[in-house]
Amino acid sequence: MSGWVERFGFRLGRLLRAFRPAASTAIPSSAASTEWDSAPASSNLGVVALSEAEIAERKITVTTIGELELPTGEIIACDPLITGLERPVFSRKVRPGRYPVTLFEAQGRVAAAVLRFGHGLPVRWELAAFARDVGTSSWKSGFIVDDNVASFMDKSILTLMSGPEELDGYLADVACSFDRFRMDNPLDGNPLNLAMFDTGWGDGNYYSFWGLDAAGEPLVLMTDFEVLENADGRKSDLAT
Repeated sequence: MSGWVERFGFRLGRLLRAFRPAASTAIPSSAASTEWDSAPASSNLGVVALSEAEIAERKITVTTIGELELPTGEIIACDPLITGLERPVFSRKVRPGRYPVTLFEAQGRVAAAVLRFGHGLPVRWELAAFARDVGTSSWKSGFIVDDNVASFMDKSILTLMSGPEELDGYLADVACSFDRFRMDNPLDGNPLNLAMFDTGWGDGNYYSFWGLDAAGEPLVLMTDFEVLENADGRKSDLAT
């Protein structure tokens, strides 16, 4: 599901949606982030390296939706409508700045969300662990989506409002006002913003990955919503 119609009723439907099975992914429970091999977990990381011709051939649409303000360089990825829970911050920080948010869409759905921090292609990938999970199984670092919407935001968003109820209300208002994606500024005149977007097939448990350069610095952060297969946007029976 996607779009504002489905999300409009999230307050009534959240308990029902909670019983849906999480999105599946082939992940080893014993992997540690420093030893982790991305290959068995996601075949879609290579989508960021495709040429324009390959993107078109594979029926993928690429849309840059705006630039995300990251004044602390500490990034949150979450379902913004899950209240009463900590909105986790990734353990790896990036240099503060403004960075483009790009969506890869396929089969009429948002297949992946990407933040880009530098030029070039990643030479290796690393599971994006949350700070709260450092020292534990790295495969706990996915985030649950219960309302068909996810977001990227800077950690400073959490303290921008007067309290958690005001923040929850603001995020709910934004989530119910867009179709597919939106960039929004919580306060007029303040450059701090956030990115929201639909999540592929809907509710599930989704993982993010750092694409690193030869020096180990992040070039991209990608959240895979499991619509693509082998970085191909065509249905599996048509993919080659």
